Amino acid sequence: MTHSSIERFFDLALWLAAAGHFAILFASFQVPFRLDWKRDLEQLRPFNRKLLWVHGGFTVLTIVAFGVFTLALHQELLRGDRAALAVSLFVGIYWTCRILVDAFYFSHRDWPPGRAFVVGHTLLTALISALAACYLGLFFWHMWS
Repeated sequence: MTHSSIERFFDLALWLAAAGHFAILFASFQVPFRLDWKRDLEQLRPFNRKLLWVHGGFTVLTIVAFGVFTLALHQELLRGDRAALAVSLFVGIYWTCRILVDAFYFSHRDWPPGRAFVVGHTLLTALISALAACYLGLFFWHMWS
């Protein structure tokens, strides 16, 4: 592959990655309803319930930032600017850690039963894997070229 074909690949991959972050947000907004958080969270003390909501809010903010940074820094990411590559490395590590937590900490039994959840988990894992590969791939391409 030539330098220009790799750059064209990452040009498209970054647009898709930005869209992927917003797709994850769409899915995440369904979580409280689909997993019946209202019933489960009622069992927690108020501080723990608030802590969970704050944690979820910061996670959403992080994913929004990843999508916005990918859009706003698109050219910088393609050029390999240092700050943009630092963002790329962080996003790639973040999503890689998410995959590892899912693989080694959660059990398949932890996920809710049902075909929709199996399909959703599979699609989410595939998307997160693609995001990790995109950002880490971009970082290492610039480091090695």
